Amino acid sequence: MKLKYIAFLLLAFMAIPALAEKITPAKWSWSIKPANPKVGEQADVIFKVAIEKDWYLYSSDFDKDLGPTVTTVTFKPGSGFQTIGGLKAINPHSKLDTEIWNGTYTYFTGQGEFRQKIKITAADYKIEGSYDSQSCSNVSGLCVPIRGIFSLTGKADASAVIDTAKAETPVAPVIEVPAQTPVTPAPVAETPEDESLFMFFWIALGAGFLALLTPCVYPLIPMTVSFFTKQKGGKSLAFLYGGFIVLIYVFFGTLLAFFAGASFANFLSTHWIPNMLFFTIFILFGISFLGAFEIVLPSNLVNTVDAKSDKGGFIGVFFMAFTLVLVSFSCTGPLAGSILIAASQGAFLKPIIGMLGFSLAFAIPFTLFAIFPGFMQKLPKSGNWMNEVKVVLGFLEIALAFKFLSVADQVYHWHLLDREIFLAIWIAIFTALTLYLFGKISLPHDGPSKNLSVPRTLFATAVLAFVIYLVPGMFGAPLKGLSGWLPPMNSQDFKGSQTAEVPAQKNDALYGDFLELPLGLTGYFDFEQAKAAALKANKPLFIDFTGHGCVNCRKMEEYVWSDPSVLQRLKNDYVVAALYCDDKTELPASKWYTSKVDGQEKKTLGDQNLDFQISRFNSNAQPHYVLLDPRKDDKPMVQPVAFDANVSHFVSFLDEGKSIYQTAK
Repeated sequence: MKLKYIAFLLLAFMAIPALAEKITPAKWSWSIKPANPKVGEQADVIFKVAIEKDWYLYSSDFDKDLGPTVTTVTFKPGSGFQTIGGLKAINPHSKLDTEIWNGTYTYFTGQGEFRQKIKITAADYKIEGSYDSQSCSNVSGLCVPIRGIFSLTGKADASAVIDTAKAETPVAPVIEVPAQTPVTPAPVAETPEDESLFMFFWIALGAGFLALLTPCVYPLIPMTVSFFTKQKGGKSLAFLYGGFIVLIYVFFGTLLAFFAGASFANFLSTHWIPNMLFFTIFILFGISFLGAFEIVLPSNLVNTVDAKSDKGGFIGVFFMAFTLVLVSFSCTGPLAGSILIAASQGAFLKPIIGMLGFSLAFAIPFTLFAIFPGFMQKLPKSGNWMNEVKVVLGFLEIALAFKFLSVADQVYHWHLLDREIFLAIWIAIFTALTLYLFGKISLPHDGPSKNLSVPRTLFATAVLAFVIYLVPGMFGAPLKGLSGWLPPMNSQDFKGSQTAEVPAQKNDALYGDFLELPLGLTGYFDFEQAKAAALKANKPLFIDFTGHGCVNCRKMEEYVWSDPSVLQRLKNDYVVAALYCDDKTELPASKWYTSKVDGQEKKTLGDQNLDFQISRFNSNAQPHYVLLDPRKDDKPMVQPVAFDANVSHFVSFLDEGKSIYQTAK
């Protein structure tokens, strides 16, 4: 009998983690430095955030309209202090997200730190307020809001009121005050990974190898290798030559990294001025590759550098490498420039990594062929195929240019480049490329037409297949493989008959004037209204705890909800309630209340929805899907589910809830 009790207790303890669904992956603490400020002295309120392994916390220094929840700290008007300037994030990481947010955000891992400068104005001071942040998991993709209140009180030395313009701030040890348990959660975001730098390196390396095949570079390989094979110690000089090529490119990458910090990267990725500039540059690069004109450096510069390469020795080899970089600029400039533009919108190391990859691809062949000159015999001869490579790159540059225009268009709501217009442009560009590859059109620098080679025919067929893949998108097909490149589906006006049959969101839904459900679904954004509608329709209630900044919410909608088997169940079998947990819309004062969970007043729509999720379902992460019987409204009919990209699992979840509802009295 005792063994049974022991087994029961063990099972109970094992079940505790499963029942405790509320997550607190980031804990705040705060302090003031110096610890004993004088009246009139400036001090820093320091907020430190301990972040659990495999989680990250969004920072405070990126565009709040991007999507993820930007960390904010709000100070109550207090006594004895004044805030100076805004909240400063200390050395956050930076990441460019092109799939969901179309911009750069900053974040912390391990530990985050924020500082707010203040001025002490009285002997007795009380500093209090609240913080609002969001932490997301690299493993599960879940995101939770991290919110709470802080308070610091103290007595300043009023006997020696100092003039901060003349006196230096004394240094004193930081005394940390433990934070109260953070309450509340928020929505989602994309996983920041160091793998993105690794992938970018390989992309840059591939771009470097493509640059080798252009007519400005490829013919220089045998000439340069021939020079080194005739020199005494030529192999050593060839290594040095390759090293100098890498050094020159990485130098420019390092310069860009130095000037493009996190805030500047955010400006580059989201502001309309740099995006329109990049759009124009890419268009010019593309037209240049098509043969309309050449982008070349001043001849005086090239000649001066080339003359210095005759000096011999290390200096001569360096200027030979520099000459190669300059002479090949008309072909490599657009490619290297594209790499640098992409890198400028990412992490600090990205420009350096990009130029390292690009230059290695450039330097390796020259070095290897100088060491093993016999391999030169196996190289294809120069010919018209090099110009064909250049033309293909030109079409790709023009296509990529519209991605920058699309970012500016979405951020500023110009509606110049909605989804169907973007697709029409891409279809036209890649159709023209297909015709060129099949030999149906020619460009200025093309040689005499000949029979198509097998590689060119296969590549042309692949491009044609890509065009065919794009066409259904004009009629509303999701084109999931390009979801990160295309404007959002809700920007498309022209849709096929299947999509057109889906009714639009009813206007009588509370908050329906600024909130909407995806995929044309009809639903509600207030629990009580949705419950009443479900009772009237005699249907179960599907609750979607979601957020504007919830990446996994968008992925579920795009990859799971869009499946016909799921969509028709949501449309026909359930009344849908989308409860946004990060919406900042302030409700009328008559709807404000104080939460029993954390004792804080809930004034916004998002705060109330999140408080409802925590208090009723003991969960604070999104997405979170709950199936309720509105006739009982006591507990979920089925165990709620979170992010799961398996369509069959979600169908089973919905079917089980429907079956339980129909059999219940």
